[in-house]
Parts: sequence; C-alpha cells; structure tokens
Amino acid sequence: MQIIEGFFMQSYLEQILDLEKLDSNLFRNRHHQENFKGTLFGGQVLSQALLACHGTQDDPRGPTLPHSLHAYFLRAGKSDAPVIYDVEKVRDGRSVISRRVVARQFGRPIFNMSASFHYPEEGFHHQTTFPVGIPMPEALLEQRSPPSSEDPLPAPDKGHATTNPFHLLPVDDDLFTSTKVRPAEAYFWIKTREQLSLDKIGHCAVLAFASDLGLLATALLPHGTSIISPDIFPASVDHAMWFHSMDFRADEWLLCHSYSPWAGAGRGFAHSSLFTKEGQLILTTAQEGLIRQV
Repeated sequence: MQIIEGFFMQSYLEQILDLEKLDSNLFRNRHHQENFKGTLFGGQVLSQALLACHGTQDDPRGPTLPHSLHAYFLRAGKSDAPVIYDVEKVRDGRSVISRRVVARQFGRPIFNMSASFHYPEEGFHHQTTFPVGIPMPEALLEQRSPPSSEDPLPAPDKGHATTNPFHLLPVDDDLFTSTKVRPAEAYFWIKTREQLSLDKIGHCAVLAFASDLGLLATALLPHGTSIISPDIFPASVDHAMWFHSMDFRADEWLLCHSYSPWAGAGRGFAHSSLFTKEGQLILTTAQEGLIRQV
C-alpha cells in the first residue's frame, strides 16, 4: 500500500486527495470530506477517481494529463466510510489514454466515470475572451469587510460540521445566499485556502474537487431561493469536465463564469468556464443535478 507517486501531503486539501494503492488498478481513500448535507462530498469522489485513473498509467513516456472526464453520481456516499476505486484500463493509445473507474462503498457502486488523457500536440488554437468588466479579486477584497472569501459556502446544515478548503469570492457579495431573483448567471473568483505542494495532476484534481461547487447554485438563482435553503434538496447526478490548459495553479485566483440555460422536472443544468487572471481559458465544466423542493 502506498501513496500515489508524486504527492507530498501537506495541506488539508492534499490530505483529502491522498489515495492508498491496494493493487495495480485498485485504490482506497484515506480521508473523507463531508458536505453541508452530511453526506460524502461529490467533488471529493470526482477528484479521487481522477487520481486513481491517472495512477494506472504505465507508458514508457511517463503519465500524461487529463483532457476530459464524464461522470455519474449513482447514490449518496457515506462520509464515515472509505471509498474503493476500481479502475479499468480501456485503451492505451499512442496519443490518447482511456480509463473507466467505479467507486464503491460496502460493495455497492456510488459513482462511475470515464476519463481520457492526451499527450500534448501542436495544433490550432482559439478561445473565448475573458469576461468584460469583472473586477480583480484584490479590488473586491478591498471593498469588503470582513472579506467574503472567509465565509463558508455553503454553510453547515443541521449540525453537520464541514470545512470548505476554498476561498470563494463572488463578484456580487450575496450571490449564493440571497433569495433575490436574479438571472441564471454567476461570476466568482476561487482558489484554495492553503498553498499547495502538488504537481500538475494534483492541481487538476483540486479543480475537479472545486467543480462541484457553484453549478447547481447558479441554476437556483432565478427562483428566489438558494442552495443552502432547508427547503432545497440538491444532489449532483452527472458531471463533465474538459481541461484546455495546464498553465494554472489551483492556489491562485481563478475566475469562474457559471451559466444555467435550463431547469425543470426537479433538475437543474449549468455549465461554467474557468479563466486565469491573465485571461487564459483553462477549463470548461457542465453538470446536471437534482434541485428538489422538500
């Protein structure tokens, strides 16, 4: 049993991402992150599954980095029990590596995912532009006292203690806590609370962890409620990510532009783009989930 090679555990978030290798394609997490509803946080499962897939690469050129993943959350996980990640080596191509992984607790699948890794190539390039008129995080922090990024989002619920390892700095201060009706569009800055001593796959995993924050909340903005309302039951159902660039650090400010084009039938859909402060598009993610009224 070992830590996945390349990881030096230091911060709280790095401990959450620590995996134990049980066999060549079998992994188990060492730590658990409870969400604000008292169940296992979906972002943790997503990020650990990505690390497990990455940990099965054995190409002589060395492991490459992810370009996409597509996942389904099958049932709520227990935050007081370990998760087993069973990886299938689907294909090792010359440029693209494919993996499937099933996450289990008590022998039952709680999550499955397909992930694809791509060895870098030269090619055409374009990207959407950085949003106009968005203030930098330093300017927002100067305007706010106490800084909004210190407040947990979402807040603990029903006595469940949870730790948010990220600074979340909405451009509109009360974006995810107010019950004011707004358009289904959100801008917020995000970074880890602690500095990270991770390699590039570690920073990818951290963004996978963070990608489960804010999307379903955006889908609720037009409806006069928030995701932390006791009258709302939110749950991720399916999730996708596309990594466009590895030129980023998760412990530096990144701008998230989230947009929800549709909600209905007890579900909400949203997608988001992440940019560096320098304007580089590094990630696109999309999610559909339950936003039931209870």
